[in-house]
Amino acid sequence: MTNIHSARKREVLVSGASVAGLALAYWLNRRGFAVTVVEKAATVRNGGYPIDVRGTALDVAERMGILPRLRDAHVDLRRMTFLDEDGGQVASVSPGTVTGDTEGRDLEVRRGDLSDALHATVRDDAEFMFGDSIDTLDQSGHGVDVTFRGGARRTFDLVFGADGMHSRTRERLFGPEHLFDRYLGYCFAVFTMRNTFGLSRELVMWNTPGRAAALYATGDDDDQVHAFLNFARPRPPFDEFPTPDAQRDLVASVFADAGWEVPGMLAAMREADDLFFDTVAQIRLPRWSSGRVALVGDAAYAPSFLTGQGTSLALVGAYMLAGSLAGQDHIAGFAAYERDTREFVTLNQDLVNEGGATLFPTTAEALEQRNEMLRGLTTLRGAEAISAHSALTLPD
Repeated sequence: MTNIHSARKREVLVSGASVAGLALAYWLNRRGFAVTVVEKAATVRNGGYPIDVRGTALDVAERMGILPRLRDAHVDLRRMTFLDEDGGQVASVSPGTVTGDTEGRDLEVRRGDLSDALHATVRDDAEFMFGDSIDTLDQSGHGVDVTFRGGARRTFDLVFGADGMHSRTRERLFGPEHLFDRYLGYCFAVFTMRNTFGLSRELVMWNTPGRAAALYATGDDDDQVHAFLNFARPRPPFDEFPTPDAQRDLVASVFADAGWEVPGMLAAMREADDLFFDTVAQIRLPRWSSGRVALVGDAAYAPSFLTGQGTSLALVGAYMLAGSLAGQDHIAGFAAYERDTREFVTLNQDLVNEGGATLFPTTAEALEQRNEMLRGLTTLRGAEAISAHSALTLPD
């Protein structure tokens, strides 16, 4: 790719070609920075579960010129069906009943479609280093000396960590993840499997107290579905189950006596080459920068999938961070980024307290209460969530 470095431009490094990293690269380039993006994968990642872009994040997408492309890629989920322990139907509802969607302010797209759209906006205007990552960071008064795992050494004016919830950049700045991880009491596994169920643009979810299994078909004639297994656990399990095989064993043991389609899902999980296992947690940091290094997206403020706002916070945060740096030094810019963005982030992280875990009740009583709400077509996510999604008005 073309490297646009010049003597008049501050040279910056973005670690991670994530949603946050690609959006930040675009906006930093627009603000006159010479941008390099380093990504340990061989290319922009195009897999993953469908994600939501809502509220203020749609304004960011519009300003990037990618909103029409995202509208064309909208999954347009038509039905959500909830099942009891025996596989009997509890309720079948429109997605908006659950998400509190307001017309036109909530798009759901495949993660790969969003990543491709973001990459297209900046691939010719930034330098990309795929298949590499940061090995060491050494801040001085005039820049950040970076050694890459591939052996290269370079100095940048600023470095940005957009490397996800388990950010190595954050660990270098502030210490181990457990200091900032707010565990929310669940673990989950996602993977793809054959669509032998006849599902089309719909999600089917089975629940017992503390356990959920879901199948999600994003298209009309997809030969694959996204499989999702979620379960409550008092403590995060990584110390006990650190390897993929051990994580598979853990999930299989939790769902060993489950009915419905779960036995087939467990068998498919054993063979899946795209299994992703993680805890449901948030990152809560007292500050998002140190010296010449700043964090954005999940690395700084992962809200968890219970809020549905991870992607939206990444897009908005990238816009705000780049804009805060325009025309001023990094000290003032990073301070402005936190001042102008933190309230929006906190409102959206707090959606877990407003009802984000309602889909995954941990007791029989809570499960029956949720089912009664579904039978009555009462929205599970109310005005507070919709307000939080659009709580920030973008500066020009």
